[in-house]
Amino acid sequence: MPGTVLIGLSLGIGTAAYNSSSNILFITLSLLLACLILSGVMSWLNLRRVTWRLQFAPPLRVGHDAVVALELRNAKRFLPTYGLWFEFAAREVDAGPIQRPESTVTARGLDVRAMLAKAEKAENRQRVPMSGRLDPQGEGRVEWVLRPAKRGVLRVGLVSVGSLFPFGFLRKDIGTDLVMEAIVWPAPIEYRRHGAATARRVSGGERMTRVGVGGDLLGLRRYAEGDSHRMIHWKASARTGQLLVRQLAAESAEGYSLWLRTEAGVWPRPEQFEVLISFVATLAEDLFRVGRLLGVAIDAEPPTGVRRVHDLELFLDRLAVLQPAAETAARATNGDAAAESYLIAKQHVMTFAPSGAHGVAAYVDGHQAAST
Repeated sequence: MPGTVLIGLSLGIGTAAYNSSSNILFITLSLLLACLILSGVMSWLNLRRVTWRLQFAPPLRVGHDAVVALELRNAKRFLPTYGLWFEFAAREVDAGPIQRPESTVTARGLDVRAMLAKAEKAENRQRVPMSGRLDPQGEGRVEWVLRPAKRGVLRVGLVSVGSLFPFGFLRKDIGTDLVMEAIVWPAPIEYRRHGAATARRVSGGERMTRVGVGGDLLGLRRYAEGDSHRMIHWKASARTGQLLVRQLAAESAEGYSLWLRTEAGVWPRPEQFEVLISFVATLAEDLFRVGRLLGVAIDAEPPTGVRRVHDLELFLDRLAVLQPAAETAARATNGDAAAESYLIAKQHVMTFAPSGAHGVAAYVDGHQAAST
């Protein structure tokens, strides 16, 4: 706005100067034009050799604050940088089918304004100013606190960098294509446990191939401070010249396997399906934290074991983008029978079913184990 007023004022004074041939008006016009030119040059110098890098730590979680950081560096030797602002945007990546592009003239029944309003509503934008100045050869940091509202894939980017420096006459905006994508995990949810279903210990002393205190040797590793001296493998240590300790396989303890069925006919309400996803994610994390999550399966896919944090994170990534499946996709040929027979042969299977109009219940061996 100030720049528009200044340009209009310059045109008015210039017209008056030519009509009246007044030297004072010509001098005034020269000063106004010099201010515009000086503003453009100083704004160019202000943004010159300033670099930025977008950083944040995925995955994100619904309802939890995440810090999106922008690392700044001023590579100029003598001139500082002032008065920058950074416009961030976060948009959900649509996992649906890709639509054929249509012309706004020939499209049938297309309300362009409604589509643009819907796109703006789905995008979270915020302008964050830079506090203070960025010294020559200095570095800075700008942070944007983002709270995702839905699970899925989120595209976070820096839309533009702008400034009104030095006089506020002209607004300078530089568009950027700095974009990063992150998985948004489901939100944790509160649930109730029921004592009807308890886990059983697998008979026969079955072992699991993870580190524990069982009797089977899993491998050797270097001695670390705090390890018991009784676990040192003296023969291997003598051969290698360094202390090695034994890692034993853990005995199979009480545990569960989660089997998630996503048929659209079973979960017709989208809000109830979201409760299901959050419930399964929360149960998986809680069971893994106490060492009682043994495996997971989705529909007719082959079951996978969960032994490491990486396995749990892969399962949460799947839950983040999971959608209700058609009956034919969820029930592949002999797939459900194979998955069910495998899981039941190994350990208890926890399945899920709707509970009322909004709730979800978890069952083990026909008994309700938890609900939300």
